[in-house]
This record gives sequence, structure tokens and C-alpha cells, in this order.
Amino acid sequence: MANSWQTDPQGAPYGGPYPGAYPPAGPGWGGPPVRVAHGSLSRRFMAYLLDIVFIFGFSCLLWLAISFLGVITFGVAWVLYAILPASGILYSAITVGGPRQSTLGMRMLGLRAVRATTGGPVDWITAAVHALLFYVALSTFLLWLLDIGIGVLRADRRMGHDLVIDLAVVRDV
Repeated sequence: MANSWQTDPQGAPYGGPYPGAYPPAGPGWGGPPVRVAHGSLSRRFMAYLLDIVFIFGFSCLLWLAISFLGVITFGVAWVLYAILPASGILYSAITVGGPRQSTLGMRMLGLRAVRATTGGPVDWITAAVHALLFYVALSTFLLWLLDIGIGVLRADRRMGHDLVIDLAVVRDV
């Protein structure tokens, strides 16, 4: 028999907000069940490849907007070119920290990011730090290998940068 926190308000059992998560506070928690994305490493990789294309497009739009603003402000706004290297982090903060909790690539592959302990939404600062940790790991081969190795060895497929920031990538059911 399931614990009270392992059932939805109608009494149907499910695995809780996230395996290993703390039970939600209070009776009658009505959040939707969140399922672990087993095998999500391949989906996450494909989503990342799609996101590279979207980040490139986002960077091009950002470049055009800064160029236009620079012409209007007689070159003053051109100092904003300094944010272009962080366009991937901005993209993640806006999309993962937004209401749909996923990047465009993650949406296309049916994934979303949630807090691992509660199954709740991720704020934009957490999403930005998560992306920053990912890009730091990606830029160093040994850290990248360790990050992927942790994801392969864990049953829930959470990678190292997910564990540091208390985030889980799950299937969007």
C-alpha cells in the first residue's frame, strides 16, 4: 500500500514528485505526477544539439538588436556586445526558468527541468547557474567525462551539474 504522499488527491498511486524526494508538506497535495526520464541522457543529448541551433539563432537576433541599438545611440549601446558570449546562459535562464520549464530542444523531445527534491518549478537564476555549470563542464574534457559518467552510473540519470544545483530533467507527461 502506498504512503499518503504517494497518491494523488483521488487516491491513485504514483511514485511521488521525484524518487528520493521529500514528501510534500500537507495533505491533499495536488501536483501532477512527475516521472523520471529513464534513458534521458540520449534525449538530453539530442535536445542539446537542437538547442545549439536555437542558441545560434538567438545570438544572431541579439547581435542584430545590439547593432540597431548602437546605430540609434551613436555607438553607446555597442558595449552590449559583451553579453553575446553568455547568450547560451541567457537562453537557458529565459526558457528553463520560464513557465514551460524547458528549452526549445527539450520541449521537442518531451523533457522539462524540475527541482529534484520537490518536483516544483525552477527559477531563472537556478536555470542560469545550471547552464553555466554545464558549459564549464563541457569546456573541460575531464569534467565533461565525469559529468557524463555520473549520469550513466546513476539510476535516475542525473548528471553532476544536476546534482550540484538540485535539478532533475524528467519526461513531460
